[in-house]
Amino acid sequence: MPSAIVSSSSTIKTFVTRYSRLVAHPDYEALRTAFTASVSHELRTPLARLQSLLESAELPGADLQGLLRRARDEVVEMTELVDDVLFLSELEQGREVVSLGETDAAPVLRGLVSELSERAELAGLRLELRIEDEEISFPLRRRMLRLVAENLLENALRYAGEGATCVVTLAHEPGHVVLDVADNGTGVPDEDVPRLFERFFRSDRARTTRGTGLGLAIVKHVVESAGGNVEARGGQGRGLDVRCVLPV
Repeated sequence: MPSAIVSSSSTIKTFVTRYSRLVAHPDYEALRTAFTASVSHELRTPLARLQSLLESAELPGADLQGLLRRARDEVVEMTELVDDVLFLSELEQGREVVSLGETDAAPVLRGLVSELSERAELAGLRLELRIEDEEISFPLRRRMLRLVAENLLENALRYAGEGATCVVTLAHEPGHVVLDVADNGTGVPDEDVPRLFERFFRSDRARTTRGTGLGLAIVKHVVESAGGNVEARGGQGRGLDVRCVLPV
């Protein structure tokens, strides 16, 4: 019991310290206001669509089953948004969400590519997996590695465009391991590339598609929490290449 009390006390002190530093930040109020506005805006759209679907269901001759399916999709989208917001909040508060470990990366990536192959085919996207070494180990828990890779692949599935190829590469560099996800699709405007990891940021190509707008922000926080770095390269008509580099 005493050890539990000490542990709890330590956790509370750590949280209070971090929260105090955050509140003391000169841009705290602006950041908080902007974040609240962004979340509110992102929730308003699916809520408006859900309300419209429910109102349509009251009309004579309405396709109730079809409307119900679409309403369920809207609820799923809102749930994903809330889950992503909560998870990103935990990362930014410094909680041990990443819980560094070692994961054999090849089986995780191979399984993920296999799972997404049908969706990729429907989207007209060709998936390729290139593994330099089957023994490469990533300094992340399995769930965190999968989360990073899945968000990168989901980004390509949504935005690369029909006829594009997405190459997932797992490789070594001196003192580092690299996960690179690159597509040769539609790309994004050059001025948007530096902003891709911002919360809720969507380039023009993404505004007509669904998604929480938090996937790449989560990738950035997970990778940086593990002591690595992530960068995006590309441009309009030149595809998008997101490269995650972690120390070993």
